[in-house]
Amino acid sequence: MVFTGNSNPDLARRVVRQLHIPLGDVSVGKFSDGEISAEINENVRGKDVFIIQPTCAPTNDNLMELVVMADAFRRSSASRITAVIPYFGYARQDRRPRSARVAISAKVVADMLTVVGIDRVLTVDLHADQIQGFFDIPVDNIYGSPVLVDDIEDQRFENLMIVSPDIGGVVRARAVAKSLGVDLGIIDKRREKANHSEVMHIIGDVEGRTCILVDDMVDTAGTLCHAAKALKEHGAAKVYAYCTHPVLSGRAIENIENSMLDELVVTNTIPLSAAAQACARVRQLDIAPVVAEAVRRISNEESISAMFR
Repeated sequence: MVFTGNSNPDLARRVVRQLHIPLGDVSVGKFSDGEISAEINENVRGKDVFIIQPTCAPTNDNLMELVVMADAFRRSSASRITAVIPYFGYARQDRRPRSARVAISAKVVADMLTVVGIDRVLTVDLHADQIQGFFDIPVDNIYGSPVLVDDIEDQRFENLMIVSPDIGGVVRARAVAKSLGVDLGIIDKRREKANHSEVMHIIGDVEGRTCILVDDMVDTAGTLCHAAKALKEHGAAKVYAYCTHPVLSGRAIENIENSMLDELVVTNTIPLSAAAQACARVRQLDIAPVVAEAVRRISNEESISAMFR
């Protein structure tokens, strides 16, 4: 049985459509003081339950919806509860940089989800692989790259080159480049503080190439916009960006519209804001078939890794 909160009901509807099952009936709302409430409106005793709930903005509300729903299902005697979290909020707070006096919030969230009674977690393009180790329950991290690669192939770009916008994304970009059989470029940049980045230099010849920047998420779009500028200044003919998670916070849309980026392509792990939907340079792909297949495999006790071989 598949249920959803309020963070991305459209994705949940697309997933159940792929699975040819109805969406489960649960009421998730707020009391007058803002507290989250959840009530299951059908029998789930002994059922294999999946809760589709990305913890995107408003992050705290969506996280609490997931936690409260999980508790409701556990108290209603569901046999197994899988949290399907296409976008895992707080994932960027996964360590203590320079031993600073900060929380490792990704671990805090992992503990919350485990303690409330969730049996398994399914995520898409987790920001840092080590977060899987924060959980004491199984975590399946699936990839959005098949959806992105299929679209890149459909576009029939000429003189194509995949570019990683930073050193940390090289593994992801290399995998996409290998799938497409094209060259890989790397932008070496130094991030001075959160949501600010400085492009340093480009590794690889981009002269006359169609460059595609590949990343797991786009937040304020500062990194991608600076990267597009650097690539164009080094002779790139076109610059596109393919990212799984469209966080698009702050002045992201304004940054994109004023940048040298020709197009930003994202998936629907996070619903687009009205401003993003109105932006001609933003295009969204459907990741529901991949999520649905993962849900089916988990329910049938089949291999998840076989999806990406």
